[in-house]
Amino acid sequence: MKLKFLSIFALAAILCTACDDDSTTDEFMDQNPNAVARLITNIDVVSAQDVNENSNIEITYDSDNRVTNISEGIDAALLAYEDGDLANIASDGDNFAIEELYESPYDAFETGEVINYNNDGNPIALRFFETEYDWDTNSDITTEYRADIEYDDKPNPYFYTIQAAGGIEIMDNVELNFSANPSAPQIVQARLLFPSKNIKKITYKDINGNLLAEVVADFAYNSDNYPTSGTVTATEYDDEDGNETSIYSLTYTYMADN
Repeated sequence: MKLKFLSIFALAAILCTACDDDSTTDEFMDQNPNAVARLITNIDVVSAQDVNENSNIEITYDSDNRVTNISEGIDAALLAYEDGDLANIASDGDNFAIEELYESPYDAFETGEVINYNNDGNPIALRFFETEYDWDTNSDITTEYRADIEYDDKPNPYFYTIQAAGGIEIMDNVELNFSANPSAPQIVQARLLFPSKNIKKITYKDINGNLLAEVVADFAYNSDNYPTSGTVTATEYDDEDGNETSIYSLTYTYMADN
């Protein structure tokens, strides 16, 4: 399975179990009371193994510091507002799906259900399902997996940028009523899995606890506790074909005054 680079700006574009009644904003502010609002303008991604995997994510804002455009190469998402609220998102491609958060061989953030949260309210254990075609049986086979998540003691660096795109307000307005079918399951999923801290490691295992893959992010932070650069190392473990490791370097640029 080829590891996919997942671009980090998923939530801005498409905008289970235990969960409290606090909003996404409440949870973030409770865990990061001294957080400084910083808006990301650029994320540069450089692959150590394939230049074709390099990417540059650019975010532009209007005079009210609302996100108007998110572009990654030829793909772009245009955001429109009405009466101060996000009204429409037009996207050229599928690179802004919910799973696009980190380098990962799996779709845990798309299909995952939270098993456990830590004391900060961040999800630390997920169960998720992957469906693949089995050529021997000529049918789709769905397999259950586990994902464990670890965090740096730093604010989620994407919170204020996603807020500037209207995504946080959308999640704040979600009512987590599991007795009814949600009309927007992707937004409910984003609400349940959105962390207040910055992810530093994801470990994937099968249902028996066997290690399948690891994603490790090592960041350098500025005085406001936001990442300025980082290295993401993703390793997929395979007893038959051997282990495969992919390394990416990330550089963050922020709006000077916001």
